[in-house]
Amino acid sequence: MASEPILPRPTVEQLRHVVHNFPLIDNHAHNLLLPSHIDAHPFESITSEAQGRALRDTFKSLPHLRAARQLRELYECADDADWEDVLEQRIEWLRSDPERLYQKCIDGTHAILMDDGLAGPETVYEYNWHDRCTKAPTKRIVRIETVAERLMEGIVGDATDSDLKHASYFTDTWLAFTDDFEREIQDAIQDVEVAGFKTAICYRSGLDIEPSYEEAAIDVGRPFERYVERCVRKRKFRIERKALNDYLVLRTLEILSEALTHPDALAKPLQFHTGLGDNDISLRQSNPSYLQALIENYPRVPFVLLHSAYPFTREAGYLATVYKHVYLDIGEVFPMVSRDGQKAILRQSLELVPGSKILYSSDGHWFPETYWLANKQFREVWLDLLLEYVDKNDLTAHQAINLTKDVLFNNSNTLYDLRYTVDFREIEPIIQQSLPWRPKSTEQESFEAPPFPPPPKSISGDANVPSFPPPPTQAHVYDIQLLETFMKANGHVKYVYVQWPDFLGTLRARILPIKEFTRIISSGERIGISQGNTGTLQNDTLTSVGNPVGQIYVEPDLRSLRCTHKNDPLPSATVLCYWRDSSGRPARECPRSNLEALLNDLQYNHGISLLCGFEIEVTFLRRNDQPTSPGNPSDEAFLPITSNQAWGTMTPDQYLVALPLLGDITEGLAEAGIEVQQFHSESGPGQYEFILPPLPPMQAIDVLIQARQIITNVSASRDLRATFHPQPFAETGTAAHAHISLLPTSSQRDMAFFVGGVLAHLPAICAFTLPEAESYGRVRDDSWTGGTWLAWGTQNRETPLRRVEPGRWEVRCLDGFANMYLAIAAILGGGILGLRSVPVGSDVVFDAKDVPVNPSKLTEEQRATYGVRSKLPARVEEAWTALETDEELKGMLAQGVADDFLNMRRAESQMLGRMEGAERRIWMIERY
Repeated sequence: MASEPILPRPTVEQLRHVVHNFPLIDNHAHNLLLPSHIDAHPFESITSEAQGRALRDTFKSLPHLRAARQLRELYECADDADWEDVLEQRIEWLRSDPERLYQKCIDGTHAILMDDGLAGPETVYEYNWHDRCTKAPTKRIVRIETVAERLMEGIVGDATDSDLKHASYFTDTWLAFTDDFEREIQDAIQDVEVAGFKTAICYRSGLDIEPSYEEAAIDVGRPFERYVERCVRKRKFRIERKALNDYLVLRTLEILSEALTHPDALAKPLQFHTGLGDNDISLRQSNPSYLQALIENYPRVPFVLLHSAYPFTREAGYLATVYKHVYLDIGEVFPMVSRDGQKAILRQSLELVPGSKILYSSDGHWFPETYWLANKQFREVWLDLLLEYVDKNDLTAHQAINLTKDVLFNNSNTLYDLRYTVDFREIEPIIQQSLPWRPKSTEQESFEAPPFPPPPKSISGDANVPSFPPPPTQAHVYDIQLLETFMKANGHVKYVYVQWPDFLGTLRARILPIKEFTRIISSGERIGISQGNTGTLQNDTLTSVGNPVGQIYVEPDLRSLRCTHKNDPLPSATVLCYWRDSSGRPARECPRSNLEALLNDLQYNHGISLLCGFEIEVTFLRRNDQPTSPGNPSDEAFLPITSNQAWGTMTPDQYLVALPLLGDITEGLAEAGIEVQQFHSESGPGQYEFILPPLPPMQAIDVLIQARQIITNVSASRDLRATFHPQPFAETGTAAHAHISLLPTSSQRDMAFFVGGVLAHLPAICAFTLPEAESYGRVRDDSWTGGTWLAWGTQNRETPLRRVEPGRWEVRCLDGFANMYLAIAAILGGGILGLRSVPVGSDVVFDAKDVPVNPSKLTEEQRATYGVRSKLPARVEEAWTALETDEELKGMLAQGVADDFLNMRRAESQMLGRMEGAERRIWMIERY
């Protein structure tokens, strides 16, 4: 009996589920036949490249016998159905419900990249017709030989033999052809419907391509004339003369390279048919090793080697390993090769090739069944191979899961710049014991993140600051295409606010002209700032945390690049940043890097991803220019813009004063690409709320910070102050509630994360989420602010932790003073500690129960039945003490970060303590 993998079942089940269900991007396929042409091709060709009489023997091949058995499942035939029964059932499906067949065969495919040059529109469905079967739009792969042949047919289609006698005819035709070809390729480069290009030169004259463009241009003259003569006299336009085919490939590579706007960008990929094909192909010259010199000559064009290059998989794997711009496609061998052969091909692919360089494809063509068989067979064989590697401890289960996601989806999504996203809720595993596996040994499994790239050159006003060479592969530092795409859509931007929040949540910035910002990104530089700046207060007072010796290197995260609003004094954009040290690794103090490390821990060690959505509560104030007598409320330095209001109302006062402001803000957010789900009035005077959509945590916080800036700046342009102060007036409580969803959803993990982790460490977490003395003015009972008791409840707004629904929780003890990166990091740290504390597969019953009522209304004995025995910190000093003594939570952040944070807060408290109450409140409102 074959032995089972040594991993516990939950891990194996998780891996199985991901392999069988994770959506895929098919990086190379072809159109389906129109019903009128579906009988023009023998159906048995789905498992063989043989043609004519040779195809008759396919019925006795392993690929065919296996596919025939699997097609019984597709067509819901009996287990003993023979080939004729399968064909009969297939004909019935095509007659009665073809849409069902198409949908079933392409199910699980998120998007298709389609080489639509294999046949004309009179034979097959248009590429975008296939969108009905996929989640995301189909993109085109432009076959360059088809483009060239169509152009030639248009140029010489009406020519006669007499035209060939004119001395200038060949020259004129050449000029017309090359001009038209260049224009077509350039147009395709700009076309958002085109993901890349493909050459079938392997079929025409082989992969032994002349690597020099100059030589190819010299050699093409006479062969082109012979080709033109054949086009005119025989009306045959297929290009199959080596010199001309070589020239087309090289000219395409030249055009792709010339279209790039900066030295570090990569062009749209060029796919090469390699290896497996019908007997049109020269097997010897289908070996991709012939391409090595060509690959070296065009380092800025990604080469995609199609069809596993079978039987030359190892040669293709070598090229994909040693050249950063070469990728290995593992299509067509599914279902054209037997199971053992497929497994050997995948094994050979993984011998050398990094998982980030392997792309899935079906090579689906003509028949929908080709898509289905390729998808099914790949997942079966891939799972077998991964389980073998996991069993041998070559991979952890989570590494195998992430390798699967890369091969099926991420690699193509990145290479072709598709920017597709997956709703992970659609692929949640239905597993009773879904908590991630941990080894039974004393060593905890951990994920080793890839090393950070070498640091780019530093730029600083300090002449003594050392500079560092840029990394050898700039794409590892900045994704230049993100900046290019942004600037194409936002050409008006002239400046960039390069921003980072410090420990106290103060947003620091340098403003760069766009030309300088582009230069920094293109050359791989970072911006050097004094390390002391990370430890200064809002008034630039240096604390014990600030070290005046040393540098922090600010690295813009181009994923956060976003336009400001139209009323900004500068035509500008904002970008959030990481802090790096001199070696290019995350600086331990960096709030974003601390959060990112915990997100990676959650993803790779626990198989969990998150969505985070924020509610922005804000109070709009106007300055009081007419103070009266002492003690009069009108003596306040700030007054609310509206006072005749309640939650969800729109009084005439609000309609005339607030609504125009709210509209301007919402439009400004939309212009910046920030979508507001809704906005409404809150209970406090001048208080309103904007609700942002759920996003991955890092992106959600970036958007929150940028949205707050827009709210503040639009208000300032109207001579108003927008504040996120948690208690701008005595009876006004302003929060910054965060909704956090765990994916995939599991009641056991929910409880372990939020109740066993977050709630258990909430007193210490409050040091980050409620970081100021003023934060605790709104922590009270009977006011829907989250209450004072350490408790949780389903839809209970009198608890600091509200379960909205299974998998989605709201953290209510959070306000606008918090550095949100550190606050969410603390919450995640507590949650991960909860996951670690729960034995795998155990049915832990937590002492803290779901409280269905306001805890403050219960007696002490009643609260005890719900496990409610203590309160949240009542003062910020209590939260500081809780954090100081919670060594576990402190250990979830980089070494010393929690202590530095506390030292900063205490220094700030001393500074604020020297202010009178009114002065302090005004000072805080002006800054938050």
